Amino acid sequence: MSESKKILVAEDSSVIINLTKNVLMFENYQITSVKNGKQVLEKLNKEDFDLILMDINMPTMDGIECTKAIRKITDPKKSEIPVIAITGNYKNYTLDDFKQAGLNDYLQKPLDYDLLLSTVKKHLNK
Repeated sequence: MSESKKILVAEDSSVIINLTKNVLMFENYQITSVKNGKQVLEKLNKEDFDLILMDINMPTMDGIECTKAIRKITDPKKSEIPVIAITGNYKNYTLDDFKQAGLNDYLQKPLDYDLLLSTVKKHLNK
């Protein structure tokens, strides 16, 4: 069997982290979670991930700012990682805003876990 994919979940809500972990671990993904964008960059510095689920509204460093920082990393494997935004106030942003920040896709809260799974699979199987 192929090696399981590693997903980094950046989300400040423990409830969403736990639900997301349960859904994705059922598909055999390895899940690591952090609470803000600064921690995302610290984790990326130490290890590789196949995909990042990024909450937009987080303390310390938000998802847009963090994604822009990821896209500036010199290592192409890390700078080109698919990043999917998770947001409750997507109306404050357009898809164009997300694309300009370097986000590959977005999911709105409350999360539809079937859509979450299909979106994750879409970006991991490219």
